[in-house]
Amino acid sequence: MSVLDHSLTTTTTPRAYNGHTSIYLPAIATIEDVQDETRLEKIFTVRLPDGQNLGHVPGQFVMFSIPGVGEAPISIMSSPSRTGETFKLCIRNAGDLTSIIHTLKPGAEIGIRGPFGRGFPVDVFKGKDMLIAPGGLGLAPARSLIDEIIDNRDDFGRLIILYGCRNPQEILFRDTIQEWEKRDDIELMVTVDRGDENWTGHVGVITTLFEHVDINPYNTIAVTVGPPIMYRFVTVELLGKGLTPEQIWMSFERRMKCGVGKCGHCQVNHRYSCQDGPSWTYAEALAFEEAL
Repeated sequence: MSVLDHSLTTTTTPRAYNGHTSIYLPAIATIEDVQDETRLEKIFTVRLPDGQNLGHVPGQFVMFSIPGVGEAPISIMSSPSRTGETFKLCIRNAGDLTSIIHTLKPGAEIGIRGPFGRGFPVDVFKGKDMLIAPGGLGLAPARSLIDEIIDNRDDFGRLIILYGCRNPQEILFRDTIQEWEKRDDIELMVTVDRGDENWTGHVGVITTLFEHVDINPYNTIAVTVGPPIMYRFVTVELLGKGLTPEQIWMSFERRMKCGVGKCGHCQVNHRYSCQDGPSWTYAEALAFEEAL
């Protein structure tokens, strides 16, 4: 099965958590726990009604709402292998809605719709070497895929993680990164654009890490998640290492409003990022660009 066999129509159907079938009506979920991650990010543990399983795949998102305030798309941080009665979301305080979300305490009730979108085709990736290159907050959705690979480690080849941030203060999941560093089945490198007096690691943009990595281009899948501007430079590095556009996956999270392909806010030419994405191959992205 080739990477491109993962059709653009393979979108997971949202589940009816409230005992109804509407994809527009949020389930009333509960915040179980809130953890400070960085100055701007918090991790929210969410429980669905009756402790139901979210039933997602890595790379999907949910619509998170506060009644009377608003709704926003949030990438799912949890891997399916670690999602039982709860799931986790890493949310940055970056606007009016997210600033209010950051005030929520355990026990608060919120609305959840989803999961939505086309995630990463994990079954297609099995047997392959995996190179994951997240930037900044992109490590949160990428972690869903990384943890899924770790929990099914024998199903995959090498696991290479190249993570880049603007500065040391913005690095996510420091304890988890330290655990990854101790494993002999994970090849990890972390870099920051600008270091400080306490930073002893690599300094430079994420693309400077690629020169330190040798890969087998015939058996490697690359996944990059981060600011779209980063993709332009990361794909150049990956193509230079012999990967084809079909072997490179990325996530395009536009301003999705409805999550179900009705409002048109996330339209990319004739595709909707909320349904046909947010996970795309570079080959698909090139085809969209040529059609514009």
